[in-house]
Amino acid sequence: MHGFTGQEPRPSYRAIADWLHRTDHADLASQQQAAETIFRKLGITFAVYGDEDAEERIIPFDIVPRVLAAKEWGRLEEGLIQRVTAINAFLTDIYGKREILKAGILPPELILANPQFRLAMTTIRPPHDVWAHICGIDMVRTGPDEFFVLEDNARTPSGVSYMLENREAMQRLFPDLVADHRVRSVESYPDMLLAMMRSVAPKGSGDDPCCAILTPGQFNSAFYEHSFLADRIGVELVEGNDLQVVDRKLFMRTTEGMKRIDVLYRRVDDDFLDPLMFRPDSILGVPGLMDAYAAGNITIVNAPGTGIADDKAIYSYMPEIVRFYTGKDAILPNVHTYRCREADDLGYVLDHLSELVVKLVDGSGGYGMLVGPRSTKAEIEAFRAQIIATPQRYIAQPTLALSTCPTLVEEGIAPRHVDLRPFVLTGSKGTKIVPGGLTRVALQQGSLVVNSSQGGGTKDTWVLADDEPTVPTTPHGKEA
Repeated sequence: MHGFTGQEPRPSYRAIADWLHRTDHADLASQQQAAETIFRKLGITFAVYGDEDAEERIIPFDIVPRVLAAKEWGRLEEGLIQRVTAINAFLTDIYGKREILKAGILPPELILANPQFRLAMTTIRPPHDVWAHICGIDMVRTGPDEFFVLEDNARTPSGVSYMLENREAMQRLFPDLVADHRVRSVESYPDMLLAMMRSVAPKGSGDDPCCAILTPGQFNSAFYEHSFLADRIGVELVEGNDLQVVDRKLFMRTTEGMKRIDVLYRRVDDDFLDPLMFRPDSILGVPGLMDAYAAGNITIVNAPGTGIADDKAIYSYMPEIVRFYTGKDAILPNVHTYRCREADDLGYVLDHLSELVVKLVDGSGGYGMLVGPRSTKAEIEAFRAQIIATPQRYIAQPTLALSTCPTLVEEGIAPRHVDLRPFVLTGSKGTKIVPGGLTRVALQQGSLVVNSSQGGGTKDTWVLADDEPTVPTTPHGKEA
């Protein structure tokens, strides 16, 4: 299902269909090239780990936007707020009273033996009791009114810079087309992010808390985003060797001397945050950071220990988790998930590998997964051996009839599979979502893998102020 169903596009896509029908393919291709030039000049790149040619690459950008009607977005927004509220309550609980374990909703070993469970956090309360300040929730569409959550990203979700840059590119290339659609703005995200960070500063930080972004450095695949966000929200971008803990407080070195930091938005995984608490060989973090955190003198965004909410085995229990903490059924359903750690599910998965998508519970980036219908017999048998050896490391899901969006390819406009990652911000004053998100597109025909590291691209995501835009009477194809 896509914007053009049969001969008649969905109402929200009618003006886009009209634009595409009126615009010559060569003009569209020229504008696509112009967008690539913009991104290259801006340095919007990423690196692929393990790639010998790991030069910085531009993520392919498709100029045909993904469109969501106002009513569609309203339902998504409500469901996302409910889900992230439940995730924060879940994290508070498992590092506290563990009522969900006492109620028998989850098996205790799934939490307590999980590599992402941080025992240190059982004695530390994040300021304002917010754990997952920034969540990226990956969603897929399978029908007109059918949206499913594919996975939750509560550790260090990435991609928001592409959401913002994609919109800027579309406004530069097709200003009238954006205006005619009355597309809701995403430009407020940096302001929303800074306001959220300031709202969760430790008590006693004053009216002007100092915020900073911690990056692993320029060789990290998402370094462009780290520097982009620091620039947009007007805070310092720091590395571990720029920081020092003194008297259980965190300071950064500046040309004017040491300056105290109140809120640290970390883009470094837990293991590398503090060599005194986690990996002793880490040179990316700050010795004593967790001690300053335990003293209540620094807020870490997102809190250490939130990675357990990313675990795909935990994901399989999210309907029960949402119901337990909110008292209501999940507005946004999960994709049905088989837990290979359970004997019956394992048997089914091993018997149906050619039909399923199998994933590592702690995998990301499209790595460590098997797409059964598109794998060879040899690949399936090799994966079968891995599952049998460590079944608790895997979950499996049916291959969904993912929605497609019209996409510009060499031969013209063609459907390509997409997903959507909205970004959800939670501070001391509640949860907010910018109207849009990162749409990732599988550019290879028939592919279901949208990750940039696996050859995927991105689209601008348009949330309309009205359910149905007016079809414009003026052409837009040749504007630049």
